[in-house]
Amino acid sequence: MLCREDFEQRESEILAPYAALSAETAGREYDESVCPHRTHFQRDRDRIIHSGAFRRLEYKTQVFVNHEGDYYRTRLTHSLEVAQISRSLARTFALNEDLAEAIALAHDLGHTPFGHRGEGTMNDLMRDHGGFEHNRQSFRVVTYLEQRYPQFDGLNLTYEVREGIVKHTGEYDAPDVPNFTTEGYPTLEAQIVNVADQIAYMHHDLDDGLESGMLTFEKLENVPVWDEIFSEVLEQFPNARDKYLKFQTIRRLLFAFIKDLQDETSRRIEKLNLNSLADVRQHGEEAVALSDDMKKATRVLLDALFKGLYQHYRVERMAQKSDKVLRDLFRTYLDNPWILPPTLAKLIDKDGLAHLHVCDYIAGMTDRFALQEHAKLFNPQERV
Repeated sequence: MLCREDFEQRESEILAPYAALSAETAGREYDESVCPHRTHFQRDRDRIIHSGAFRRLEYKTQVFVNHEGDYYRTRLTHSLEVAQISRSLARTFALNEDLAEAIALAHDLGHTPFGHRGEGTMNDLMRDHGGFEHNRQSFRVVTYLEQRYPQFDGLNLTYEVREGIVKHTGEYDAPDVPNFTTEGYPTLEAQIVNVADQIAYMHHDLDDGLESGMLTFEKLENVPVWDEIFSEVLEQFPNARDKYLKFQTIRRLLFAFIKDLQDETSRRIEKLNLNSLADVRQHGEEAVALSDDMKKATRVLLDALFKGLYQHYRVERMAQKSDKVLRDLFRTYLDNPWILPPTLAKLIDKDGLAHLHVCDYIAGMTDRFALQEHAKLFNPQERV
């Protein structure tokens, strides 16, 4: 039977010199005895998967609210797809797969209900109290809000995983986490998750958008990177049903993005002369990246997703509903903290940080729970 030392030995023998080794972690905030059977990053991954925040991702919006249908992605399935891409890329570059997977699984733990529109609403509601940003909230989840251990708050994850959450950046992200000191650029594992996040949501949002009918093949004709591959698929399978054309095009498009990322990242690692993790920290900015041509293609594709899907009137109508739900809940809880769960009401009475605790409570809600809670508070016929 393999033990932790065996896994650590394998890492030292197999991984690239610029990979993050679990045996050389910068450690945890609170001292713990090591696990005899798992590396530090494997242990982090397991703690994240078993957390309450991770389970609640099942009923949090990606684009479509959960009750819109069983087909569409949720924050949970999105996180799993990011983890799959991240782990595969880490394996290709001989990086630490466990670290990449842990960061990927944790990167959206702090997301609000109702997706990015919910995040925007919470940021507006918290404007005079530090604002709201989901990466910062993810960090708060793993360092404070998940309370499962008598010895400490949070999950007590390793520095490298916490750093990957703090330095997660993307189309919507602007992380700003106080009280966490970082030095230099993030690990290549963390950088992989950053790009994998964007690749994952672009492709699964294409799938969900086409499935919903909000996007169509015709609306994507002006997206060159899509149209070129779609034309090849149509030529190869002229009599195929639309769903096969969709799946085959997205499959090949995903491969094209990942192949481009692999080629460009290999070129950059060589150009930057990365020979150690210290090299990555010192001058590894955007070592993991798409090529300039693919970045341009990405901007065109994202523009089509915004116009055809994210700003579609059906999505906007749900966004208006979600905005009202979150604002109503926030104001009602602030004005009447005694209607909150007793432990939370007592905490507010003790430290007076009502805005912060109400924000934590609402941000942790699923779409389903937020809608049910709103109905209980504002529909007289609904049981409380």
